[in-house]
Amino acid sequence: MILHVQKKANLVALQDFYRAYAIEEKNYYVLITPSSIKEIDESHKEDIIASFPMDTDIQLASRKYISEAREIKLSDTVKIGGASNQTLMITGPCSVESEEQLDEVAQFCVAQGVQVLRAGCYKPRTSPYTFQGLGHKGLILLAKMRDKYGLKIITEVKDATHVEDVIEFADIIQIGAKAMYDHGILRACSKINKPIVLKRGFGSTLQEFVQSAEFILSGGNMNVALCERGIRTFESKTRFTLDLCGVAYLKEHTNLPIILDPSHAMGYAYGVADLTRACVAMGVDGLLIETHPNPSIAKSDASQQLNFEQFSALKKSLDKVAEAVGRKII
Repeated sequence: MILHVQKKANLVALQDFYRAYAIEEKNYYVLITPSSIKEIDESHKEDIIASFPMDTDIQLASRKYISEAREIKLSDTVKIGGASNQTLMITGPCSVESEEQLDEVAQFCVAQGVQVLRAGCYKPRTSPYTFQGLGHKGLILLAKMRDKYGLKIITEVKDATHVEDVIEFADIIQIGAKAMYDHGILRACSKINKPIVLKRGFGSTLQEFVQSAEFILSGGNMNVALCERGIRTFESKTRFTLDLCGVAYLKEHTNLPIILDPSHAMGYAYGVADLTRACVAMGVDGLLIETHPNPSIAKSDASQQLNFEQFSALKKSLDKVAEAVGRKII
C-alpha cells in the first residue's frame, strides 16, 4: 500500500509501524508499505491524506498509483515518456575499444541526428577469456566525446565496485540484464536523480523485473525506464526471444517509460532492422541499437552490431512506422 502522509505526522513512528520506505514530496511524505498491508490503522487516519492499496509489490511503478506515464527529462529539449510521444534513438558500439573507434561513432551519431551515444566500459561477459572492456579509461573517453560533440552518454554498470564511477561520468546509467538483481547497484542508483535504464534479466519474470525497478523508485529516484532486451526460451536460432507480449503488459500496467533493445534480442545483424520496426510499431519510448564502424573486427558482440550503412538505412525506414502510431523518432 502507498500512503500520502501529512508533513506534521511522526514519520519515523509511521515507518516503523507499517514497515515502510519513505519519500519526501513537496507537501507530504510518501510511505510505501508491503502490498500485504491493505488497511490504515484507525489511530493514523488523521495523518493520512490518501491511500492506495496494491495487489502486488509493483506499487510506485503501477498505473493504479499514477495512471499517466512518467516523463524522464534528458535535457531541455529531449524528453521521453509522459505525453511526449517521442521515441529516443540510442546507438553506439557494444564496447569502447579505442578513442579512434569512439570518435568515429560519435561523428556518425551527430550526422544521423542521434543525441545519445551508448558504449560499454565494464563488460559482464559470459566467458572470462573475452574482452572485458576498458573500464575507467573508457569512461574518460565517453566523457571526451560528450564534451567534443554535445552528445549524452549512456553506459553500463556491471557491479557495485564501480557504480560510483559510472554515476559520476554517465548522463544515463544502464543496469544490465546480469545486474538486475544487484542490490548495491539498485540502492546506489536510487539515491541520485540521473535517468536509469534497467534491463530485464533474461531469466526474469515481468513481476521480478518491475520489482527491481521498485528498489530504485522507493529510494527516491523516479527517473527509471524499463528495457526489454529478450528472454531465454527454448529457441536456439536467435540469441534471445524479444518479449513484445511483455511490452504490451508493461505499457498497460506500469507508468514507466519503455525502451527496447532488438540488437541483444536478435543477436544477428540481419534481423535487427525488421525487429526494430516492430518495436517502433509498439509505440515505445526508446530504442537501443548497437552500431560499429566495422562490426567484423568488434571485440564484443560482433555478429549483432550494424555498420553505418545498415544503421542509416534502418533509421530512414522508421519515420513512417513511428508516424503511423503517432510518434516521432528523436
